[in-house]
Amino acid sequence: MGRRDEDSKAFLPGPATQRKNDKNHPVSLIIAVVSFYFVISLSVVFLNKIIMTGSDFPYALFVTWYQLVVALVLLLIWAHLGKSHKAFSIIPPYEFDLGIAKKVAPLTFVYVMMLALNNLCLRYVEVTFYQVARSLSINFTIIFTYLILRKATSFPALVACGIVFMGFAIGSYGEINFSWAGIFYGVGSSAFVALYGIYVQKTLAAVDNNQWKLLHYNTTLAILFLFPLVLFSGELAEILSSSEAIYSTNFWILMTITGVTGFGINIAMFLQVKYTSALTNTICGTAKACVQTVLAAMIFKNEVSSLNALGIALALFGSGYYGWVRYKERQAK
Repeated sequence: MGRRDEDSKAFLPGPATQRKNDKNHPVSLIIAVVSFYFVISLSVVFLNKIIMTGSDFPYALFVTWYQLVVALVLLLIWAHLGKSHKAFSIIPPYEFDLGIAKKVAPLTFVYVMMLALNNLCLRYVEVTFYQVARSLSINFTIIFTYLILRKATSFPALVACGIVFMGFAIGSYGEINFSWAGIFYGVGSSAFVALYGIYVQKTLAAVDNNQWKLLHYNTTLAILFLFPLVLFSGELAEILSSSEAIYSTNFWILMTITGVTGFGINIAMFLQVKYTSALTNTICGTAKACVQTVLAAMIFKNEVSSLNALGIALALFGSGYYGWVRYKERQAK
């Protein structure tokens, strides 16, 4: 499984990519790329929620591990096809060097925690509240950027973080189906999302600044790191002894589809970075969160209180405003 949602910023465009984005691309192509991103990104969230609440399979760690296995298989297939088909050549041949793996391992630990806590959060909270529960990634990004990279943050960005925190607090207080476990996992996921963004930048040099090579190592190591957690958490033993879902073909088809959509997020983000601008990425992320919240209320019939709605609105507005501020700052540089 690659990047599970766009917050992890697995594909961060450099100056060369930004120059490419300045070129005009056909409107139809841009619409297709953005639509693909919307469909894939929303599918990841909704399908994972269906698995862990609608299929009587609340084993978030195993779900995450299986999706990683599916993603690795797809990486191997795609990389092999790239040797003879130009359309698949964006992913280089699979490689795994032990020396490089040791350098990538700290990032993979953060990656595993981000994915596991993300799915655990989704298990305990409604999808309408999911974006709020994980909204503090922006706040943690600013904190870790200062503590680890010793970089200060502009006042407008701090204002945006304040708005996000207000949305988180109000939305949590107003949440009808409030869950302390969901809040805990959501905040933890936000922290590791922020750390992941920072560690990606520190680790890319080890793989020649190639995000696909990084994905090779990250996915492979994540499978190895996560399996002991699945084992020692008791999930595997409980699945084998009491879960009826594992005997259903439809269940495994659904699980595999979620793994495919999780891998597809990487492709969607790559295409967005290549064919759109940083501003478009920012707008798409905020718009997707809004659509996700509305669709969740319609599909899952989640009740939304007035305070919860206000919190969701503030969190989304603060996130969007932060993205706009960061975009303007990059433009100024």
